[in-house]
Amino acid sequence: QVQLVELGGGLVPAGGSLRLSCEASGRTFSDPDIGWFRQAPGKERAFVSAISWSGGSIYYADFVRGRSTISRDNAKNTVFLQIDNLKPGETAVYCCAEVDKENNLPASSPVRYDTWGQGTQVTVSS
Repeated sequence: QVQLVELGGGLVPAGGSLRLSCEASGRTFSDPDIGWFRQAPGKERAFVSAISWSGGSIYYADFVRGRSTISRDNAKNTVFLQIDNLKPGETAVYCCAEVDKENNLPASSPVRYDTWGQGTQVTVSS
């Protein structure tokens, strides 16, 4: 059974940067598409970024485009998400998820993803 663990969260001042990682264990084959989402208290889950299995297709939400980089190291079963110039309103739990059963849903749709990590808290102080 695949498990995803997010690392790298913490407290960061406004304008700072964070590099989150999503580490997978228990995966026996294939390198699935991975997505990052975030959920702030009292708000719905929001898509942040996604990367295809090969890294050839990458997607960003408008609010992070230009200041975020997603990448992956398949040899280490890890996907990275760096976000620069963080804003206080971006305080949230950041989760990664993977596609285990291929489908045609858009990368930004949470329903596309089958396995989710527990998330890592990111707190941006003003």
